Amino acid sequence: MEAYAVKQYKDHYFKRAKQDNYPARSVYKLQEIDKRFQIFKGAKTVIDLGAAPGSWTLWAAKKVAKGGRVLGVDIQSTDTPFPENVTFLQEDVFSDSPELLAAMEPLLPFDLVISDMAPKTTGVKFADQANSLELCEKAFEIALKHLKKGGHFVVKNFEGPDTKGYIDGIRPSFGKVKTFKPKSSRAESKEVFIVGLGFKGDAG
Repeated sequence: MEAYAVKQYKDHYFKRAKQDNYPARSVYKLQEIDKRFQIFKGAKTVIDLGAAPGSWTLWAAKKVAKGGRVLGVDIQSTDTPFPENVTFLQEDVFSDSPELLAAMEPLLPFDLVISDMAPKTTGVKFADQANSLELCEKAFEIALKHLKKGGHFVVKNFEGPDTKGYIDGIRPSFGKVKTFKPKSSRAESKEVFIVGLGFKGDAG
C-alpha cells in the first residue's frame, strides 16, 4: 500500500486534481469523456452513481445547463463542499429508499446518468471483473427506468470476457454505444468507460 500511495502522490493527474480543488483525479476522465462525446450538451438533470468523494459531481455541476441540477449518490459519505445546484445523498442508489426517491422525483427523467462505481477489489481478476459487471448491469437498470429519451449513459467497467456481452445487451437501447479509455486512466488499469448515446426509451 505504501508503494501505491507514493506512486499515486507522484501521479500527474493526482497533483493536478489537488491544484484544481477536486477531491480525486477521476474528474479528468469525465472531462475527456465529455470532450469526446459531448454528453453534457443541453443536459439539465444529472444523476451521479457512486459519487463519493465528489469529483464527477462537481464537474457535472459546472457543466449542466442554466438552472440545472445534479444528484450525487453513494453508500460512502464525503466532506466535499458542493454548490447549491447539487444534492448529495449517502444512500444505496439501488435501494429505492424514500429519501432517494424523494430527491429523484423533481429531476426525472434525467438527461444524463453517469457511474464511476467500482467494486471493492479483491486482487482476483475474474472476481473483480464479475463484480464490476454486476454494478454496470444495475446502473443500466437505473438508466432504463429514469433516463430521458435522447439522454446519455456513462458507466465504468473493469474490462473482462463478459464486457462485450454487456455492450451487446445495452446496444439496442441507444443510438450509439462506444467504449473509451481516457488518457487520464492509469496505463495498468483495466477500466474502460461504456458510453450509451441517444437513449431510445423502452427499446431495450
